[in-house]
Amino acid sequence: MLRMHMVLVAGVLAGGTVCAAEPPPEIARGPYPPQALGVPHTVRTLPEACVRIDGRYANDPGAPYVITMVRTRERCQPRAGVLDAVAAKPSAAAGWILNDVIRVPSAACPGQRAVLRVWRKDFQAAPPQRDAQGRARIYLKESLDAARAGKLKTVPAFTVEMTMEGRRCD
Repeated sequence: MLRMHMVLVAGVLAGGTVCAAEPPPEIARGPYPPQALGVPHTVRTLPEACVRIDGRYANDPGAPYVITMVRTRERCQPRAGVLDAVAAKPSAAAGWILNDVIRVPSAACPGQRAVLRVWRKDFQAAPPQRDAQGRARIYLKESLDAARAGKLKTVPAFTVEMTMEGRRCD
């Protein structure tokens, strides 16, 4: 999937399933500062996908924290895709790598925090077949034809799961 999808990740809310034997994330980070109600903030940037993850605490008990994917620059060429977490079903058993865990506390409700789990999946690209002269070549016309037919090789991907932890403040 070469095209990047701008998605609103509709995470799992309180009571979501998180594996108790979750692998440690690749990135170790300190605590995130508490965020005020209704104030948008950048949670994380994925430069490979030309996307930043913006979050905002909402005054909605059904969806207390909302995240959106925002394209960083119009001319940025993504080298990775962003997939919907519900469709991708990320897990270590499925080949996904836990890249980052970000806990964003609420300033309005100190016992509540949003937890974002950023997963990545690397795809190993096979080198092109060798031609009659023994050279591995990539031809533009063949690549464009494959793109039009939807037969491009897969690229690395990211997905973001969101859960809520702590007590609810209604």
